Amino acid sequence: MTTDKLELDGKVFVPAEELPLTEWPSVLSERPQPTLTIKDNDLFLVTDTLGNIGGLLRDDMNASMGLFCHDTRFLSRLELQIEGRSPVLLSSTAEKGFALSVLCTNPRLEGERLEEAEQLEAEAEVEEGEISYAPLRAETIGIARDIVLNGALFDEIEVSNYTTSRIRFELSLSFDADFVDLFEVRGYGRGHRGQLLHEIPKDEAVQKETQELTLAYKGRDGLVMQSSIEFVHRQPDFLKGKTAIWQLDLDSHETLKLGYRLRVLINSRSSSIVSAPATLGQAKAAELVEQREWQQHVTQIRSDEKTINQVIERAEQDVYLLRQTFGKGKVLSAGVPWFSTLFGRDSIIAASQTLMLDPTIARETLSILAKYQGKEENEWRDEQPGKILHEIRMGEMARCEEIPHTPYYGTVDATPLWLMLYCEYHAWTHDTETLDRLWPNALAAMDWIDRQMAETGYISYYRLSKRGLANQGWKDSGNCIVNRKGQIAKGAIALCEVQAYAYSAKIRLAEIARMKKRLDLADQWQDEAKDLKRRFNQDFWVAEEDFCALALDGEGNPVDSITSNPGHCLNLGILAPEKAYSVAERLRAPDMYSGWGIRTLSSLSPAYNPMGYHIGSVWPHDNSMIAVGLRSLGLVDQALELCQSLIDMTLQQPYNRPPELFCGYERTDGNAPVMYPVACSPQAWATGSIFQLLQVMINLVPDARNNCLRILDPALPESINKLSLQNLRVGSTLLDLEFERSGSATACRVAKKRGNLRVVIEA
Repeated sequence: MTTDKLELDGKVFVPAEELPLTEWPSVLSERPQPTLTIKDNDLFLVTDTLGNIGGLLRDDMNASMGLFCHDTRFLSRLELQIEGRSPVLLSSTAEKGFALSVLCTNPRLEGERLEEAEQLEAEAEVEEGEISYAPLRAETIGIARDIVLNGALFDEIEVSNYTTSRIRFELSLSFDADFVDLFEVRGYGRGHRGQLLHEIPKDEAVQKETQELTLAYKGRDGLVMQSSIEFVHRQPDFLKGKTAIWQLDLDSHETLKLGYRLRVLINSRSSSIVSAPATLGQAKAAELVEQREWQQHVTQIRSDEKTINQVIERAEQDVYLLRQTFGKGKVLSAGVPWFSTLFGRDSIIAASQTLMLDPTIARETLSILAKYQGKEENEWRDEQPGKILHEIRMGEMARCEEIPHTPYYGTVDATPLWLMLYCEYHAWTHDTETLDRLWPNALAAMDWIDRQMAETGYISYYRLSKRGLANQGWKDSGNCIVNRKGQIAKGAIALCEVQAYAYSAKIRLAEIARMKKRLDLADQWQDEAKDLKRRFNQDFWVAEEDFCALALDGEGNPVDSITSNPGHCLNLGILAPEKAYSVAERLRAPDMYSGWGIRTLSSLSPAYNPMGYHIGSVWPHDNSMIAVGLRSLGLVDQALELCQSLIDMTLQQPYNRPPELFCGYERTDGNAPVMYPVACSPQAWATGSIFQLLQVMINLVPDARNNCLRILDPALPESINKLSLQNLRVGSTLLDLEFERSGSATACRVAKKRGNLRVVIEA
């Protein structure tokens, strides 16, 4: 035995190659499997529909499966078997979001086992005192499995004998953990990894009554990551390598329970910020209490249509699930499985979308991003002073600086979007404490914008970090910034929507500056915005297409493809009115509008691919922002049609949950929206789009500073007759609003008001 031992928390480990273990064979398919996803704060779990994780996580087929915490996979195999076979699924659901439930049964035995069973059944005589066991027939054992996340993974399995006789059989649970970084799962190569460890078995004389199994790995940074598995209820009869085995003996209609709690540890301390309770029951209760308390403090939105309510309720629950702790606050992580962390752009947009639901999300998002605001020039991280981050990661690759996400600042739009949210949040809340506290951050963000615009007059991006993103707008895949011929644009890229964000930030922040008696800044920003608008309408307009360019390339030439990006400009005021209407009309042409939503790229483009991530797919958040723009132009019917298309799409998704994106195939009679294979679900700005679509319908314009809420020409679509908002917060006032449609007209009334807010309804 090697002397290269590691002692930690009373346990002794050696390198895995020094203590080879016999592996329990897997019986799960290598084919891609339908998955279930659950999340709790910084933990998320992706399994197949049996609650299992196959150990065959290669070739991108089932790569997203596993238990993850802070960008590390703490469980890469979790396989329940009965008599060495996979159970037969009866039903399963992850409806609750933090828990999944599975009902399954035993398969039919084959070969020698079946012959043996038939032989036993044929033996009529049983000696006195012996126990008679019935053969194990198919679908006679009921297996009910509950898995819950709450600071740890809890898995309880109830096994029931539904025969008239006594039976015996073997049940096993196989575990493994590869402790790979999420970026490895996504395909990023690594030259070197740390070292998997195996625990040295204890002598039988010193083994505990409660059996434990520990999977461990020592990272390149010296940190030891562990998955500590403590079995509860009935202990395994024995462990074989990393497989727990139970020899079960059940009377007719007898039920027994077994299970475990798995804690994710780094150097023997919990990796999760959530304190793990002792039992699954306590975990489930804690989750339900926390969710109920949150729901009581947010706006309750309901319609008279059951299906619409299902969409709204799912969106509310997903907002709750996506909340993740960073520092002292919670923001919306971008999406499961690939983006379960703090993002700049994604978290900001989702916070803006959900201001009507819960403005505290915006406050925490602004504050946490301000904490990480850029402080220095750092090419490795694409960081500059005043810049808002793109993404932060906490896994081994980030800790070892193999990737620049500590945090990484390669985003061109998060900084102006942060300023827009700063102003929007104040309009909803009149929270002067937050406004004043973050004012220095707002000035630093505006200084960054001005420095970026100094050379060309526009904000542009160009990658500096060798492991950073080539494209740094919301369409950040490598092949999406293309011209009319389908050719990839070169050089520093100035995206159209980013200039609109900068314009809006200057206009809105000028109002804040005027309120703070900084008339010099107010006048300066208004003048700069006016000049930006004049130049933008000249430089970005493609006259022969009567449309706005996607971007300007490194030589200042328009990137003249027809894309969805100009739709983000519609409600921000940067486009001249006639140009805005031309963009709005073009976006709804058949090559852009699929019937389910507006494509990211025209189907007439040589680069178009309906399955392309940003070159022909449809994104709910992109569409909801365009719907806001259509509404702002007075194109109410067109906006409502787009809203209805997205709702129709959502109603055909699992759990009525809008995905990150879906394919851009045309909607025809009888067909369903085509899923994008690896879309995140739930995903923050897709979830937030539901509330943005509701805002398009009822058109609330808050002005908490002046103690006023304007409701401009509310208009419900034909699928909704009534819509109510309860506990809506504007400034210090809580109010209940009721909307009712009669024909093409929608009326609004204030049902209840707790405060002195002035509500103005303009039809």
